[in-house]
This record gives sequence, C-alpha cells and structure tokens, in this order.
Amino acid sequence: MTSVSPTSPAGLQAPPSRRTLRKVAFASAAGTTIEFYDFFIYGTAAALVFPVVFFPALGAAAGTIASFGTFAVAFFARPIGAIIFGHYGDRIGRKKTLITTLLMMGIATVMIGFIPDASTIGVAAPILLVVLRFVQGLAVGGEWAGATLLVAEYAPKGKRGLFGAFPQLGPSMAFALASGTFLITNLTLGDKSEAFITIGWRVPFILSAVLVLVGLWVRLSIEETPVFKNAAANAAKSTGTATRLPILESIKRQPREILLAGGSLTLLFAFFYIGTAYLTSYATSPTGMQLSRVEVLSTGIVASLFVAAATLASGILSDRFGRKKVIATSCILAVPWSLALFPILSANTVFAFGIGLTVTLVIFAIAYGPAGALLPELFETRYRYTGAGMGYNLAGVIGGGIVPLVAAQLAGTSGAWSVGYLLAGIGVFSVLCTLALPNREKHALEDGSHQVVPEQAEGGKGASESVSRR
Repeated sequence: MTSVSPTSPAGLQAPPSRRTLRKVAFASAAGTTIEFYDFFIYGTAAALVFPVVFFPALGAAAGTIASFGTFAVAFFARPIGAIIFGHYGDRIGRKKTLITTLLMMGIATVMIGFIPDASTIGVAAPILLVVLRFVQGLAVGGEWAGATLLVAEYAPKGKRGLFGAFPQLGPSMAFALASGTFLITNLTLGDKSEAFITIGWRVPFILSAVLVLVGLWVRLSIEETPVFKNAAANAAKSTGTATRLPILESIKRQPREILLAGGSLTLLFAFFYIGTAYLTSYATSPTGMQLSRVEVLSTGIVASLFVAAATLASGILSDRFGRKKVIATSCILAVPWSLALFPILSANTVFAFGIGLTVTLVIFAIAYGPAGALLPELFETRYRYTGAGMGYNLAGVIGGGIVPLVAAQLAGTSGAWSVGYLLAGIGVFSVLCTLALPNREKHALEDGSHQVVPEQAEGGKGASESVSRR
C-alpha cells in the first residue's frame, strides 16, 4: 500500500476551517433534533392520548398495549430505512440523503396530526396511523447514520468523540421540545379536557412543519464531507474501490461488527424509550403512579437538560478513555439501577418520578454520546452509512421496539418490578457485546482502511490524517 499525502493530486483537501466545523456541528445537532422531535411526539402522544383517540373500544390496558404496538412499528421500519438510505448515502452522498430523510419525516409527522379519530372513520384511523408511523421509521432509520457520519468524517484527529456527540444531542433536545409543546398545549386546553383529546394533541405534529423548514435550510447550507468526496473521486478512477450494493458488502465483510454494535446499543435504546415513552405512560396511568400530565411533562423537560449535559460529557470522555470503556460503564450501571427503578417509583411522587426518569436517561446518555463516533469508526467508507445504520437500527428494533412493548405486557401480568429484571438482563447482554467489539478509535476514516494514523500526523495545527490506500 502507498501513502497519499494531503497535497497530492489524488489526495485530500485542506483541513476544514473552524467556521466550517462549527457549521457542521450545528447542522448535525439541529437536524437530529428536528427529526427526533417528530419521532418523539409520537411516543408522548402514544402514552397520553392515542389509547383513547385510536383504540377506545379496547379499554385502558389493552388500548395502551395497542398504542405502543403502533409505536413499535417504526423500529421495525428503521433497519429497512437504514438499508435504503444507507445505499444512497454511500452511493450519492451524506448531504443529499439527509435532506430526503428530513422531508420524509416532516411530511409523515404533519399528516399524523390530521388523521381523524376512530369515532369518525373507524378502523381506517389506526391503519393510517400505522402506515405513517412506518414512514417515520424509514426516515429516522436513514437519519442517524448520516448525521453522525457528517460530523465524524469532518472531525479533527483526536476529537471524534466530541464532534460525534453533537448529533447525539438531538434526542435530548427533541425530548425537551416535545414535552414542552405538549405541556403548553395541555396547560392551555386543560389536563383532561375534551379539547386536548380531540384537537390539542395534534398541534405538536402540525407545528413540526416549521421546524422541518428550518432544518432544511440548515442542511442545504453545508457541504458534503471531505472523506466522502475523496472516496467518490477514487471510485471514479478505480472500479476496484466502488461498491454497487453497500448492504451486501457490509454484511459479507463485517457481519460481526453489525451484530455486536446492535447488541452493544440495545441497552441504550431500551433505557431511552422506557424513559421517554413507557415511564410517561406508567406515571399518568390509573394503574401506575397517577400523576398529572403537567407534572410528567414538566419533569421530562428538566430531565432532558441533564441528558444533554451527560451526552456531551461522555463524548468528550470517550476521546480520553476510549469509546468501549465509556459505553461499558453505562451498561454496568444499568444493571443495579434497573432493579432499583420501580421500587423508587412505587413512592408515587413527582420527586420519585423525577429521580427515576433522570437517572434512567443519564445512564442512556453515557452510552449515547460515544456511539456517534464508535459506529462510523467500525466500517469502511464505501459502505459506512449502511453498516453504521444497520448496527444502530438493529439495536433499535430490540431495545426501542420490542422492549417497551414487552414491558407494557409484563407490567400488566407480573407487575412493574418485572420490567426491572428485563432491563437488568439487557444490561448484561449489552456489556458483553460492547467488550467484544473491535477497538478502532485510533484509525483513520479515509477509505475505511482501518490503518492507524501515524503519531506525527497529530502534531501541528490543522494537521491532516494520513491515508493508506489499497
């Protein structure tokens, strides 16, 4: 293999300026915030109003299970979205694909806000809900990998953890926005008013159109990543570096990384969606804590601030101590906390709910910050979007789709304490997968060659990663 210098004709562009890096970091955080806002308002609505609006004939318990069943649909769509958008993200670029996912998410979300309830159009209402939720899943399945690749492929050497944490801020900020929008609507129309059930819950969905326009403007203002540009230029010169089907090549060449990444992040998804969706339902349920919507939504906003801080801090710490160590720490902490969570919530107070929700989401954040750098580092450039997206969304199917659904059923049959045992088991599983992952944080992302960057390339301001090419 021969080394290509940054100034060679076939080589790399100059390192991006600080202004460009700030713009990319902001664009990645803003984009994921908007996409996940759209995704999370569904979870909040599924917990608060969907059982009544779309499944009134099933009763409270069965309606909640059915509502979370539609919530889970998106997680089964996410791997499909990862494959579809991963293909185009690896073939035509990160930027164009991210614009498409943003528009798809926005359109589906606004349309959910206009679906008539079951009393008006009968069974067609939940069917339309499921279809649009599936479209949301496709979009977010293609969103995460592209957003993290955008910053990881721009990030300076030694700061991938920091830069990779910026798109990871999206879920915490989106959770605050979703909770805040529902809170304002709820305070305006009343906690249990007919107006909130019929009209109020639709407002956050319809207002997302404004956020999508803002996100579109931000994403149109950034350039394609230097790593992808270089890979595309090399592919044009040599057919040996191109890939027609990234999905097949990623599965053929790195199946172990995809499966282990999915297992590693399963705990992350389980804790986040148990916190943001299941605990919201549990706290307001007549058979749960019986708190008001205002209390639950206000607590969610406060918790999201701690989550954002923990996400950024864990990304920074992963640059110093390593991605695997930080993520494994999260998984280990999750085991005893899972067993303590529901005994704490049994106090049935707002303070207990605040502690339960905040600690659950902070443990999630400890793993989530480094994940933005970990997954891009595992895969080669020509199928990195696809590989990272598949690993991430495989975890989403198990931790975000299946776990909240199983949790609702377990709580109904065996009591809430059984959910704690479920989460503890997932924590053990995820820490084992994390420890089995390869460690590639010291490797260059150029051409996905997984060659260690020489120490001398780290010295000097604006030094660029050297690249080994096949």
